[in-house]
Amino acid sequence: MRLAPELKSKIDALWDKFWSGGLSNLLSSIEQMSYLIFMKRLEDMDMTEQKK
Repeated sequence: MRLAPELKSKIDALWDKFWSGGLSNLLSSIEQMSYLIFMKRLEDMDMTEQKK
């Protein structure tokens, strides 16, 4: 699966932040990304609900 260039650059920047912050374990980085995606989705759903 190919990612859009904008999304790929955002993911790469996030990897760099994790790495420079000392989070070098691949699994931990993926877990953190999954959590961030979940929280963003939850926020988006909440904003949609508030607009109703």
